[in-house]
Amino acid sequence: MTPSPRRHRLTAAILVIAAALSCHAAEPTATDGPRSDSYVQHAHDIAVQQPGPHEGLGTTTAYPFFEAAQGFDIVFRQRALHRGATIGTHRNDKDEIYYVLSGRGELLLDGKRSQVGAGDAILTRNGSTHGLKQLGDEDLVIIVVYPKRKDPALTRP
Repeated sequence: MTPSPRRHRLTAAILVIAAALSCHAAEPTATDGPRSDSYVQHAHDIAVQQPGPHEGLGTTTAYPFFEAAQGFDIVFRQRALHRGATIGTHRNDKDEIYYVLSGRGELLLDGKRSQVGAGDAILTRNGSTHGLKQLGDEDLVIIVVYPKRKDPALTRP
């Protein structure tokens, strides 16, 4: 059976994201603190059940990849919105990208509703308002990427 063009696009997108984040990866060492090395992180080791973000509804599973990486200025997170879960409508204070890995959802972006599914990428800009709702029986699984906030206490004028 030949893979579908959608499957090829999804695989290519995942490979591009992975390549952009790490050229060299080594097995992680046992540590609870900050890390400055290159490493592999397994989703099953970091999965956290949470309510829908931004006062959203339902239950989600968050995968906060590379949270302990020092000097890494990107947040890279996978989130599974389970049946009926939402990311509450909120105004962005930064640019943000959502990439839909699987499932279906309804996006509210600056007052306009649209359907999203596997292979769709969503750019929300600073000042934009958006929310997302899972639809159907399958989890809506997304990758979320945005710049990490710098601690003002650590920044010199």
